Amino acid sequence: MNTRTPARRTLRTTGAGAAALLALSACSSSSGDTTTGTSGPPELSGTVTVFAAASLKEGFEELGARFERRHPGTEVTFNFGGSDSLAAGIVNGAPADVFAAASPRTMAVVTDRDGTAGPPVTFVRNQLQIATLPGNPHRISSLEDLTGPDLKVVLCDEEVPCGAAARKALDAAGLELEPVSYEQDVKGALTKVELKEADAAVVYRTDVRAAGAKVEGVDFPESADAVNEYPIALLEDAPHARAGKAFIALVRSAEGRKVLTGAGFLEP
Repeated sequence: MNTRTPARRTLRTTGAGAAALLALSACSSSSGDTTTGTSGPPELSGTVTVFAAASLKEGFEELGARFERRHPGTEVTFNFGGSDSLAAGIVNGAPADVFAAASPRTMAVVTDRDGTAGPPVTFVRNQLQIATLPGNPHRISSLEDLTGPDLKVVLCDEEVPCGAAARKALDAAGLELEPVSYEQDVKGALTKVELKEADAAVVYRTDVRAAGAKVEGVDFPESADAVNEYPIALLEDAPHARAGKAFIALVRSAEGRKVLTGAGFLEP
């Protein structure tokens, strides 16, 4: 009988301790933050609005989904497009939390108006490829091949980063190219090839990869002279600044870098 007494005493002590802990917990909950307790920062909530270059679409949508799973109560909405148009929208008052541009030049449109909460940071780089029809029926192997008289080629408008990069690559090759159309963003240029409305387009390698079997990519050496840096920044009047900062942190993390390099981007 006596050998079991200590065990019963231990159980009684444990029960009393648990009751005390429950009482303390109840007091703490009633006097502190009912959502997160008193020891940690408040949970993120609200809609994070991200203006991002069109070429970031696939990678950012994946990161947005991960962000929402990690922070229940948040939503990430994207406005993808040509960086110049996005920058113009921001300086004209379009509400957004984060801007991710495809070139420092287009980011400067916003920073020159004191539109960011801090200095932009480069998070990835991107390089050009030639997108051709599947199977590359015209046997395109270089930028010079795009100057053929019977070839329908599409470029991005030179005001947007992919167009400015293409112009730089053509200048490096000493070539003049008259496209059948200039598109307002890289997705528009790629779509012309996907729909067989053009034989080729000069776009980013990330967009060629995202298109899968719809197009074929051709590397060319002059693309090394036209690598674009992508800066990201929290905007000065961000409606949801805390959540915007957290999204930028995810983009710049090892996890974010893995997602983006998996989509074909280069390390910053």
